[in-house]
Amino acid sequence: MTTELIPPSAAGRGHRAALPGPAGLPGRARSLFLGRPADPRWARPALWAVLVLAAVLYTWNLTSGSENTFYSAAVYSGTRSWKAFFYGALDAGGFITVDKPPFALWVMGLSCRLLGFGTWQMALPMAGAGVASVALLYAMVRRGFGHAAALLAALVLALTPITVAITRDNNPDPVLVLLMLLGAAGTLRAIRTGRAAPLVWAAVAVGFAFLTKMLQGYIALPAMFLAYLLAARASLGRRIRNLAMAGVALVVSSGWWMAIVDAIPAADRPYIGGSTDNTVWNLVIGYNGLGRVLGASAGTGGGGQGANFGGTAGFLRLFNSVMGGQISWLIPFAAVALAGGLVWIGRAPRTDTRRAVLVLFGGWFVVHYLVFSLAEGTFHPYYTTALAPGVAALCGAGGVLLYEAFRSSVRWVWVLPAAVLGSAMWAYALLARATGWNSWLGPVIVALAAAAVSAMLLGRFAVRAAALRAGAVLAAVVALLAGPAAY
Repeated sequence: MTTELIPPSAAGRGHRAALPGPAGLPGRARSLFLGRPADPRWARPALWAVLVLAAVLYTWNLTSGSENTFYSAAVYSGTRSWKAFFYGALDAGGFITVDKPPFALWVMGLSCRLLGFGTWQMALPMAGAGVASVALLYAMVRRGFGHAAALLAALVLALTPITVAITRDNNPDPVLVLLMLLGAAGTLRAIRTGRAAPLVWAAVAVGFAFLTKMLQGYIALPAMFLAYLLAARASLGRRIRNLAMAGVALVVSSGWWMAIVDAIPAADRPYIGGSTDNTVWNLVIGYNGLGRVLGASAGTGGGGQGANFGGTAGFLRLFNSVMGGQISWLIPFAAVALAGGLVWIGRAPRTDTRRAVLVLFGGWFVVHYLVFSLAEGTFHPYYTTALAPGVAALCGAGGVLLYEAFRSSVRWVWVLPAAVLGSAMWAYALLARATGWNSWLGPVIVALAAAAVSAMLLGRFAVRAAALRAGAVLAAVVALLAGPAAY
């Protein structure tokens, strides 16, 4: 990052000198809480502030009793019977399973076996997964784009309304998102190093995402595959070999539970809930596979009828009255940041880490957007929490690239202001839908965004206006996050 928001020299203003830490405070603890000597002085405290904010939001009112009773029954059964625990059975007697694989139930079940069965005991691991996802996204964006971009990405993810809502629940989605992010982190590490091991572990993480929500765990997989194939520091032959090894790890980590269950005689195990022939494989390709995308035509129960939970399928579904306030606030900005960022660094070397991050999270964003928008089968709004990391990463990483272009080229001066104003206007439209609810906020957001853009443009052409530009960027961030934060 070449902006004045993060000075390049660790010895520059706002950075700690590489001096010994306070007496009695080990070096690792100092780095954990205060950051590395080369980091900006504000970076680590700001990260901790975002993580504390996420933890407060995600654990607020965990005892409300609003959890999914379907999964609650399975978790309770798992605390009474290890057989029910293994299968993800709805009842302790092991008559029928829930319609999902059991990994998230295992996580909640272990929590309840340790802390006792209850609402907050089930939801606490989900909240922990949400906070861990925020921290992991920060780490991934920071390496290529700096602390400011990483902090923005983490803050966007922490404040995404549907993410806040679902991490207070016992649905499996927070665990799914964390596992997919672990897969993305392993992929980026494999890209940087060229080694196979991180890619294999990334595949294992995605395999366990499959064991959490089946094929939904694979939605980000094409983006990981493409990013590695394009950018990894290895020859083409070695990249293909490493991808093949990762593919084997993916199949094994995804399929071991299914293979065990389907190999057991039907009389000796629970019925596989949601299937039509009492096999996990049917659940994979039917109700939790093609049935979700194609609807009732896939031949499974609960097909096209479920589309009403999220509104009619179509390219603008995520902007409708049901979904818009939950996930769409920063989709316009993320889309501009993705396109603009890729063009801006278009001539970078093949192995450029920043482009790899954009390709990975851009693919994550695009594939999730298309699947969620066009799915004809059972579709709940909370599924879209899996889109949030893509939006957040593009806002942070792509936003920094747009600012870099804004500062460096007159031809790019209009792109960042247009993205800010466009997203501010969409926030105004979303708030206008909620009649009588914080009606004052929409005009304030638009006014603040307009002031930020004006100051940004003034600072762009003024001499020695670094403080003005920094203030304008901060005002733009506040304007774009005010809507989802209030929601």
